[in-house]
Amino acid sequence: MFSFQSIHQYHSFLDKNENGCSIAVDHYLHEIEKKQHLNAFLEVFAEEAMERAKALDQKRKSGKPIGRLHGVVVGIKDVICYKDHTVSAGSKILENFKSIYHASVVEKLLQEDAIIIGRQNCDEFAMGSSNENSAFGAVRNALDEARVPGGSSGGSAVSVQAGLTMISLGSDTGGSVRQPADFCGVVGLKPSYGRISRYGLIAYASSFDQIGIFSNTVQDAALCLEVISGSDDFDSTVSEKPVPAYAAELTTAPRKYRIAYFKQALEHPGLDPEMRATISELIAQLRQEGHIVDPIEFDLLNHIVPTYYVLTTAEASSNLSRFDAVRFGYRAPLVNPALNDMYKASRSAGFGKEVQRRIMLGTFVLSAGYFDAYFTKAQQVRRILLNKSVDVFEKYEAIISPTVPSTAFKIGEKSDDQVAMFLADIYTVFANLVGIPAISIPLFKHSNGLPFGLQIMTNHFEETTMLQLSDQLMN
Repeated sequence: MFSFQSIHQYHSFLDKNENGCSIAVDHYLHEIEKKQHLNAFLEVFAEEAMERAKALDQKRKSGKPIGRLHGVVVGIKDVICYKDHTVSAGSKILENFKSIYHASVVEKLLQEDAIIIGRQNCDEFAMGSSNENSAFGAVRNALDEARVPGGSSGGSAVSVQAGLTMISLGSDTGGSVRQPADFCGVVGLKPSYGRISRYGLIAYASSFDQIGIFSNTVQDAALCLEVISGSDDFDSTVSEKPVPAYAAELTTAPRKYRIAYFKQALEHPGLDPEMRATISELIAQLRQEGHIVDPIEFDLLNHIVPTYYVLTTAEASSNLSRFDAVRFGYRAPLVNPALNDMYKASRSAGFGKEVQRRIMLGTFVLSAGYFDAYFTKAQQVRRILLNKSVDVFEKYEAIISPTVPSTAFKIGEKSDDQVAMFLADIYTVFANLVGIPAISIPLFKHSNGLPFGLQIMTNHFEETTMLQLSDQLMN
């Protein structure tokens, strides 16, 4: 019987099994079929994945050099383009649209012999914190099917959680990898802005979006990050910095770190008391082990979420204007439609309520009478937050915090309370606002039986430090 613990263990299995890739893909196809009620996948590339597995088995037998992700079974969030495959962003307006090119991350996965097994459900256009906003139905948390998996990359998180893929790619605009990773009890990594190319990622908010990784271990996340990072001629915002050998650098000996935490984050009234107590105990333990762990003042905590939503909705209203039902996508059936009527009917029917809400909010904050009061002010707060992060990282190597204020909530529980839903992002949006890397690692279990994690943030392009500290804490 096939089982998966880590990519390293899997590659050892392949050394002893000539048809190992085929065995693995067959296993995952059965698991996906068995757990399809979780609604994690919108489409499974069963025949294609099995053919690729056979080809990779043959490649290994022939003695040809193999890739770093040889035979690794990967799922991709339904906002990442895969040539000649449907990509809908969880939206009716893009239903049945087929990509005409590979995203750069897909190209890199395939070059390193990965097997892409399917596209995964998500909140529409990556807008949501619960994966209830998909046009194709909510995703269910495998640990408690009455609860949400988090969003917007809920399908990708559940795929790793439920053993449907070895790793998954999601996208993170304000916590959309880390928050579902926390709810599902897996590792969720968002790199520095510009570490991974966004070419082929359907945009929500371009100055915030980053492709991220779900895995069972820090080591697997490090290896995947190493593969998909790096410069790209198709993305002018991607960094030209060399990509470290993240996986190899995890083998260094444990050491003591200088760590900060935001005092107001741990004292926030919205944080579950048991989670506060557990993280406080961890801080005390880290101090006992010789780490420096200091509280720092952060009086802008309650400004983070409003700043994030002003700026991201403004960018979304611009990015989503391209979906006009003229060149591609859903077009509402009308008799002798005037152009404006066609736009209105198609976008009203094609976009879900949450996407419509954010487009309208973004259009409002960009309007002539309110631009300075909202958009300009939010940009000023963003700059202050960036300056704050610069000051912190002059003295400390990492910032730790809760990933989310509570464990996974029930499906429908917060659907009518948008403020409560937005506050689910209170600890994660800081990293996106300032562009630093962040990871959620599954360290804890609540008395209600659900997992919750710790978020670790480091300075720009200091993923190595973040991964080393994460690996040390998980071991």
